Amino acid sequence: MIINLNLEGKKIIVVGGGNEAEKRIKSILNEKCEIVVISDSVNTQISKLVKTNKIILKKQKIENTKFILELKPDLIITTTNDKKINQRIINYAKKKKIIAYSSDNPEDSDFANAAIIDFEKMIQVAIFTGGRSPIMAKKIKSKAEIALKKAISKDDIAQIKIQKISRELSKKIIPTQFERKEFLRSIMTDNHIDQLIKDGQIKKAEKRAIEILKKWK
Repeated sequence: MIINLNLEGKKIIVVGGGNEAEKRIKSILNEKCEIVVISDSVNTQISKLVKTNKIILKKQKIENTKFILELKPDLIITTTNDKKINQRIINYAKKKKIIAYSSDNPEDSDFANAAIIDFEKMIQVAIFTGGRSPIMAKKIKSKAEIALKKAISKDDIAQIKIQKISRELSKKIIPTQFERKEFLRSIMTDNHIDQLIKDGQIKKAEKRAIEILKKWK
């Protein structure tokens, strides 16, 4: 099952300070979560993130799992080159009911990382092989990205932004979920809004959506 975890406000531990750790950190950097890196050394890019206060570094050699008990994370990602340490971390995390992922052992992890195609942080498409072949997931991602760039337009992105604003405002005015869905569908199929988006007049399209909401019964 492919899911998108809501990590806002959560504490995430990334064990290791190399390129693999950097990749995992960047994948969650915009999730509004607290990221704590545990490692005795880190690469240049991770060091820059520490200096700009985007992540926290606890500089220490990983010899046991005591840091998990001390920090009480919601999720652990381990990326060290020591398979035994990675496995000990995974085992301990599972024992403590903490979601865990090991980059060298996705089969024994609680989740696997999909290859993500991202469109302006608005649309994400995941290519997932269930941890069986990350390399093939990346290859298929490259093929799919070419096709999707032709299928998904800037107008689609603009409509999503308008839908987001309309959805948030409708919660204050329209009482039931069913009615809110009908309202949002009317925004999506409104010819006037569609034309304003095509003309690049996004603010006017947003205003039109708000006008429809005010008249909604």
